[in-house]
Amino acid sequence: MHENISPVLKDYLPDDHKYFTFLKKVFRHEFRKNWFRRISTVYLENTSMQEKVFGEKFVNDNILSVEWNTGLRINSNIGVLNAYLNWELMDEIQPVHLYHIWKFFNKKQENYYIWGDIIWESDSILDSMLIYMTYSTLNKIWLENTFNIKLNVVLNKKELDSYIQDLRDFYENKKHLLSQEWLDYLANDPLKILSLETENEKILAQEAPKMMSYIKKDSKEYFSKLIAYLDMLKVPYNIDNLLVPEFSYASHSMWYFLKNDSSKKISKWCRYNYLSKIMWHNKEVWAVWFCVNVDTLISMLKENNMKIKNKDELDLYFIQLWDEAKKIVFNLSLEAREKWIKTMVSLWTPSMKEQILKAQRAWAKFIVICGIMEAKNNVFQVRNMAKGTQEEVKKDDILDYIINKIGPENLDFYCPARDLIIE
Repeated sequence: MHENISPVLKDYLPDDHKYFTFLKKVFRHEFRKNWFRRISTVYLENTSMQEKVFGEKFVNDNILSVEWNTGLRINSNIGVLNAYLNWELMDEIQPVHLYHIWKFFNKKQENYYIWGDIIWESDSILDSMLIYMTYSTLNKIWLENTFNIKLNVVLNKKELDSYIQDLRDFYENKKHLLSQEWLDYLANDPLKILSLETENEKILAQEAPKMMSYIKKDSKEYFSKLIAYLDMLKVPYNIDNLLVPEFSYASHSMWYFLKNDSSKKISKWCRYNYLSKIMWHNKEVWAVWFCVNVDTLISMLKENNMKIKNKDELDLYFIQLWDEAKKIVFNLSLEAREKWIKTMVSLWTPSMKEQILKAQRAWAKFIVICGIMEAKNNVFQVRNMAKGTQEEVKKDDILDYIINKIGPENLDFYCPARDLIIE
């Protein structure tokens, strides 16, 4: 097997896309009900911008860089906010609801995410709406009781400065217990010290000062309202004092949906009111986002033996055994599709046995066999796969025969081109 371009990149096979298509449909439906519109942002972002937002060390450790001083996006926060500011979305009725389904990359992994943003409003009821959307959607796809929700406050700058000072004071006489990694975190990124995962690290972190004790009037009111909305919506959650934001532009509050008995994230969310000023804008642009890890959800559906209903049931499968027969069944298959019959056709020349096996695997209801004699006489063999019976049918009567057998009400009348409106 050839090595991939990068060990973090992977192929998405047809079975994965079967589940992915299902998840896209489910979440798109939820987005449409809540007046979200789809957006797609660019893959590449300016490295200098990424360093401003994430920090130089994070970019070096995580961002997959390419030429022209650019790197692959690691999330959609920069791209969505850039689009909002650059393309006059701020002139529309506010807040703007946007969703995004795309790949994101870093040096450790590549994942598909389903992403939602609400821009230009700072109200905890919108935060609770995104949490509820995720919670209710997971329940609708039969994953209830397979996950838990953890929630924590995100301190503002003044609150954070006070908390970090007390956190460092707490660890001052415990430095002899810390590894060099811990000491580096304590010096350069103290919040990360709460998220390290060895047993000793967890014990110390549990004894450390709690961020919830440092929120003041405005922050406390915001978080209290969020909790009240979640209680009203009957969304179960646990406040986890050890949750820390991934990025410095997070504000107000954050949550994770985690697999039961696992630290694997299904979904995550936070406000990012500060991001616009870190980027280049002269004002705060209030915004909140959440994302769902498609790969994690696909694995959970498979682990729980969830199968996807096959909506592409096949009515008719054409088999041919001669060059002239190819031309006949090819034209007939095109005509069958024009008459809304769900149709496949074998246009290569393996044995009849192989072609019938293929039709069986495709769960075809009827097989039309066109060999040398059938092509010359314009009379085909039609096999009913469910009953195991076979009849001779004239070529000109084939399609009407199939429609009568499957029932006109079962034809596939879906045509996306009909969504176009000519004014």
